[in-house]
Amino acid sequence: MNLAYLAPPIFFVIAFVFSMLGMGGSQLYIPILFWLGMDFKTQAIPLGMLLNVVNSASAAFTYAKKGLIDWRTAIPFGLSMVLFAPIGTLVNVSLPTKPVILIFAIFTATAAILMLSGWKPKRGNLSRRGRLILGLTAGSILGFFAGLIGRGGGSFVVPLLYIAGLEPKIAAATSSMVVTFSGTSSFLSHIATAARPDWGVWIACVVAVFVGSRLGSTLMANKLKSRSIRLIFGIVLLGIALLLIIKDVL
Repeated sequence: MNLAYLAPPIFFVIAFVFSMLGMGGSQLYIPILFWLGMDFKTQAIPLGMLLNVVNSASAAFTYAKKGLIDWRTAIPFGLSMVLFAPIGTLVNVSLPTKPVILIFAIFTATAAILMLSGWKPKRGNLSRRGRLILGLTAGSILGFFAGLIGRGGGSFVVPLLYIAGLEPKIAAATSSMVVTFSGTSSFLSHIATAARPDWGVWIACVVAVFVGSRLGSTLMANKLKSRSIRLIFGIVLLGIALLLIIKDVL
């Protein structure tokens, strides 16, 4: 039996949860595909990045229809990540990445603890200039480091937007669009080089992630309150921070 066919039902659940948080889920898709027997470079990474894009793009479509995306932040943020991620990838060969990953893991865990504690950042309507500056500066920095450590960036974008003052729903929705930008760039770079698709598994995984993402994003947009979203944010981000430390630092 090809163990990779166990992936679709697992990924349905991951997409359902991560679509509510504005994250693509590649930090879980890729290691699971590898553990199920796929070659890491030619199959797990490109398929994981494709599923990352399917999840975030599907969720972004739902959030856009509901008017939840802060476009003035999302567009410069996403474009900056697309431009600076390749630079981070090039620097990857000469810079030690473990200290960088540890810093991001601590940042992610801190944001999770703040959310679980009920702390609320100071609210305020960012001016157009403020949104542009936030998108360009944060997008450039996170894009560089996302390329450096091989991440889509969603687990860093969400807490940053929350700490910057966006409501949890707006932060998640805006992040889904940003992750779609950066994930597409990363997927295209991988598919053009070393990908070897197993089309049966790929199609099954894409369908599972698409359906899970549609259901999760619809539930978040229509049903979940900010308190529930903060709770899910906090638990998932703590898990991601722990995964980063165990997998990439230790």
